[in-house]
Amino acid sequence: MKIALRCFHWIALIALASACAASPATGTSSPLPPITQPATVTQPVPTLTASPVPTNTVQPTAYPPIVSTPIQPVTGLPQGTDDYPWWNDAVFYEIFVRSFYDSDGDGIGDFNGITAKLDYLNDGDPNTATDLGVSALWLMPIHPSPSYHGYDVIDYYAVNHEYGTMDDFKRLLDEAHKRGIRVTIDWVLNHTSSQNPWFQQAKDPASPYRDWYRWTTESFPGNGWQYGGGGAYYYAFFNESMPDLNYTNPAVVAEMKKVARFWLEDVGIDGFRLDAAQFIVEDGSLIQNTPSTHDWYKDLRAYYKSVNPQAMTVGEVWNSSDIVSTYLQGDQLDLAFDFDLAKNTVFSAGTSTPKYFTDTLNRDLDLFRPGQFATFLTNHDQDRAMSTLNDDVEAAKTAAMLMLTSPGVPFLYYGEEIGMLGKKPDEDIRRPMQWTGDANAGFTTGKPWRTPSSDYSTKNIEAESANPNSLLSFYRELIRIRNNHAALRVGDFISINSGNRSVYAGLRISQQEEVLVLINMSSLPVSDYSLRLETSSLSGSYTIMPLLGFGEFPSLQVNEQGGFTEFLPMPELPANGRIILQLQKETK
Repeated sequence: MKIALRCFHWIALIALASACAASPATGTSSPLPPITQPATVTQPVPTLTASPVPTNTVQPTAYPPIVSTPIQPVTGLPQGTDDYPWWNDAVFYEIFVRSFYDSDGDGIGDFNGITAKLDYLNDGDPNTATDLGVSALWLMPIHPSPSYHGYDVIDYYAVNHEYGTMDDFKRLLDEAHKRGIRVTIDWVLNHTSSQNPWFQQAKDPASPYRDWYRWTTESFPGNGWQYGGGGAYYYAFFNESMPDLNYTNPAVVAEMKKVARFWLEDVGIDGFRLDAAQFIVEDGSLIQNTPSTHDWYKDLRAYYKSVNPQAMTVGEVWNSSDIVSTYLQGDQLDLAFDFDLAKNTVFSAGTSTPKYFTDTLNRDLDLFRPGQFATFLTNHDQDRAMSTLNDDVEAAKTAAMLMLTSPGVPFLYYGEEIGMLGKKPDEDIRRPMQWTGDANAGFTTGKPWRTPSSDYSTKNIEAESANPNSLLSFYRELIRIRNNHAALRVGDFISINSGNRSVYAGLRISQQEEVLVLINMSSLPVSDYSLRLETSSLSGSYTIMPLLGFGEFPSLQVNEQGGFTEFLPMPELPANGRIILQLQKETK
């Protein structure tokens, strides 16, 4: 949900980076100047004496059966790799249905269009490399709505007729499940449309629906209050067409629980993305993050877990991590988006300075329960990542690698994998997907609801699929590696001192394996670096095998504390070098 209070100044942030010790801040300085992309540096492929060992591949050939796992104390989470829930094994993909693919030529994307493109997202075969490899979807609002975006719902039990029928949606759901793709939908639970029949009836003071919304007869009651006729005002925080529901009314609570049961049980979805999650219950002049809002999520969690213990909720709590984390203590939401980390992921990639990312991640690992936060670069309410990065493909690859090799559950905004551009207004950051270089970017045979970006003739899925060095090819490889290696999905994270302000180094350790991630964010080769780690659970000696990147790598010998000093995986890191190394324990 987009509100004015949530504006992050991405471009200004990137421009303000000046030194490794600086702190990110907002501002109005000029955007990062374009970076000349260096020639691709390739190294000879060595003759390997061993091979990387996949660990717990998570691309199933069929949808895994739902098992009624008893709700466990505190967490209540179904278990996945290393006793994590299933969503930690997933890479999510956010889709604006209107803009993804139009199957009938009316210029509007639809359910059948997504179904037709499922094999692009994940074909269900872990042995192929032509799909993106995502294993879960988040569909932006699919309910009937008077707006193009859908964040004002008329009927919670129906689907938007512009997108198709309920049968079309159920077919999409079935086909996604066959490929191992779980499906979650946007749940706009803070407010309805002013055209919702509940609100239309609530305008009558004698209606039983009157108290489903908040009303006052106080003259000019202040911000958020809209005149509703008859000397009364109703509360609508976002705008007059989106009246807030009154969750102090038990009838509203009961109805919204029915909505959750309908979609989880009758339709069969796998979870919800909760829009405007911090605004649910107001307390006087306090409109967000109230104790009553937290109590509502405790109650909601117990209910939806009773319907389906494997159902998942991810909340949009657009705030700092110390506030977001209060919703994730085990008895409220399953996940929430980490906006602080997203901001600093893009910031670090744009400034070639890993410090901002690592500092934020290390702080957030202390705030959140292990792995229970959602990572992303940008979403449908923000300027697209590639626009923030000034269309710098190398910076975009670095941002992707930071996100997809780090803890948390990654969410990828549609088109991010091909570097789609987009700056506000909102319609321009939600333009049609660019499938081909043909008319209308291959999105529709009709007149598109919004004109595609002007660069679609060169920046599209078809063209980038044919280029092994494209951003799309890089995303496919990264997601494949993450899917095949448990350490990158659920492993603990340890930041490693690289001795160079442009070199990122991180260690991921799971029950099954250890993986070292190394990125030279500089556009120049780097030789003045060395890796240093004080302590870890590592022990003994390790043979190093590349999962991403090429070269001959020395063995790693750790000390009694599980640490090491002056370790050089390569004498020189290539410009924009991105390397993922598996540490294979040597046996005597």
